[in-house]
Amino acid sequence: MPDENKAYMLKALKIAQRGIGSVEPNPAVGCVIVKGGQVIGKGWHQKFGGPHAEINALNDCRNLGANPKGGVMYVTLEPCCHIGKTGACTMAIIDAGITKVVTAMTDPSAHAQGKGFETLRQAGIEVEVGVCQQQAKLLNAPFIKFASTGKTWVILKWAQSIDGKLAYAGEKNKWMSCESSRKDAHMLRNQAQAILVGIGTVLADDPLLTPRGAGGKDKKLTRIILDSRLQIPPDCQLVKTAKKQPVIVVTYAGSLSSNTNKKELLEKAGVEILAFGDLQGKSNLAFVLDELGKRNIQQLLVEGGPKILASFLREGLADELCVYIAPKILGSAGSADIAQALADLKKDVGLRHIKAETFDGDTRIKGFTSQGLAAIA
Repeated sequence: MPDENKAYMLKALKIAQRGIGSVEPNPAVGCVIVKGGQVIGKGWHQKFGGPHAEINALNDCRNLGANPKGGVMYVTLEPCCHIGKTGACTMAIIDAGITKVVTAMTDPSAHAQGKGFETLRQAGIEVEVGVCQQQAKLLNAPFIKFASTGKTWVILKWAQSIDGKLAYAGEKNKWMSCESSRKDAHMLRNQAQAILVGIGTVLADDPLLTPRGAGGKDKKLTRIILDSRLQIPPDCQLVKTAKKQPVIVVTYAGSLSSNTNKKELLEKAGVEILAFGDLQGKSNLAFVLDELGKRNIQQLLVEGGPKILASFLREGLADELCVYIAPKILGSAGSADIAQALADLKKDVGLRHIKAETFDGDTRIKGFTSQGLAAIA
């Protein structure tokens, strides 16, 4: 490919990242318009339900006094040709007089799959596909997996000491990671549509499990608790806020017969009870993920304790890992040993496309598992 095509597409990919945490479950998309060897407009998808990147880039041209007619558009995903929350981008591109559209990849959604490209070609616009395709797939991996397979993208996130402890022994509400790390972690909650923990986390910490910071104010994050014996306290924060933010308690059907009153109490508070019976060899984690796929949950963030995290890894259900390592060794002052929980893994879990970053001394390591990469191949 011409070097300039790659350079402009990389600009579009960088711009697209600005939408992460605000556009989900839509993909993060960036767009750059070039004319006469100069960038005359740029835009990105800024908010779910808002104008797409192509529209924002065309508007940017006009706001800057530049005419996009005759220009080349570089966009990280196939322009849409359907009318949903916004109008069809293909019509706006045609009306603007763009002569060529260079894209990173085809949109795998059922309403797209090349239909946008065909619309542009029929209008006489040259189309080139595949520039920086791998980078574009990595940017929108959860969207691509769900659009292609209907299956939820699973992110495991935890914070630990150097010696693998996730908590302080006998001390509640004492943070393992620093404030900067916790602020960064809330970006993951802003990206996801659901968050999952085990009942042990609920009993130990009484968490709220809501997104905070930019983008999280109005987000309705579904909170899921694995609780096979229906132990969740009716007075915990999750139950108290169930009518404001959805709560699903996943439990064994046999536990309900002896907890009829509690079930009614929880449901009256707004909690949904999701019961599993004989799974015929399938694990309850696979059962949960099947249910989430049916509910159009694109991204699930798992923030459970060592047993929950290890179970997802053991069963090959994790697509991405995000680990915050605090610069401390706790020894006997620590508890919830993740290394011990992972000791019986049958094979190693290697990460690819790793990103490492520091936050006031903490080190964050993010990467894709082989399962995650296979889902977007």
